[in-house]
Amino acid sequence: MPHDLFGTPVIAAPMAGGTSTPAFVGAVHRAGGLGFLAAGYKSVAAMQADVRTTRESGARFGMNVFVPDPAQLTPSAAVVAELEEYRRELRTDALRYGVELPPLRLDDDDEWQAKIDALLADPVELVSFAFGLPGPDVVRTLQRAGSAVLATVTTAAEARQAAGQGVDALVVQHASAGGHSSAFLPAPAPPARPAGSPLLGSSQGGSLHDFSRQGGTTAELLAEVRSAVDLPLVAAGGVMDAAGLDAVLRAGAVAAQLGTAFLRTDESGARQLHKDALADPHFTRTRLTRAFTGRAARALDNEFIRDHPGAPEAYPAVHHLTAPLRAAAAAAGDAERVNLWAGTGWQQAEAGPVAGVLARLLG
Repeated sequence: MPHDLFGTPVIAAPMAGGTSTPAFVGAVHRAGGLGFLAAGYKSVAAMQADVRTTRESGARFGMNVFVPDPAQLTPSAAVVAELEEYRRELRTDALRYGVELPPLRLDDDDEWQAKIDALLADPVELVSFAFGLPGPDVVRTLQRAGSAVLATVTTAAEARQAAGQGVDALVVQHASAGGHSSAFLPAPAPPARPAGSPLLGSSQGGSLHDFSRQGGTTAELLAEVRSAVDLPLVAAGGVMDAAGLDAVLRAGAVAAQLGTAFLRTDESGARQLHKDALADPHFTRTRLTRAFTGRAARALDNEFIRDHPGAPEAYPAVHHLTAPLRAAAAAAGDAERVNLWAGTGWQQAEAGPVAGVLARLLG
């Protein structure tokens, strides 16, 4: 049974960068799901415009906000040196498209406080957070304003911290999920492995291990988190069909949050280049990479990822460095050098209307 907080077992993930448009969220609502808008990379005014447009459609919806990392906004001299080296490494890519690389930008907090202020002034029903925790004061003030608050976690340890801040529910994100990882605590040491054995799913040179944070399945991660906290849990990662939805619901989730399953739909705001790549047999696997943004994210494995295995952990500074390169690659229709976010089940993503995807999920 769907939890009262959501009213449906299917949530369309907030996909920043233009995918989760008001039209997409409205289509999800009409088909029986619940969609989230994404505040990430948008100005406050653009976020507010999305809220107004979605409200006018009559859809239920939530808003997702990125939590800035103070350490990333004030990086050490060593990290700045890594960023300067990465900027030099990217010059070859810049020459390819005849674009200018921007200077390092280290002060972008994605208008954090202004977005919180706007959501307090004009509350939405649900507010979720990614990349960190908003702090108990923010949680309480949003709740007093009438919003239910969700935090995104990737481990039981993160879940305990989030529960301690008083959130209403948790989105439990497994490493199989497409796009950015929401991990905010240091990863545990990877398990010992036999000498000479490969790092499954690792980026070239072993610089980023897919499963250093978590192994097993989304359902198994849910069980770990359930043992740590007593909150409604939303499963994220690897859910692509009715069987996958049923598996996480049986494992204790009250709903599943899906992103990749909706990327190819008619109403999705994803670039056509991205939609086409998900159906292109040329792409044979996904990989976790920091090459595009400086934060671990799962994407279809392409040349840009393979060319830049050692990108520094520095978000959003790397995001700003690569932005003109990604824009130029997209304009040129070059799928080998643009970020093609995708979860491990990407081959099951189907084209067509959102309503069709929801109908297959809900049976």
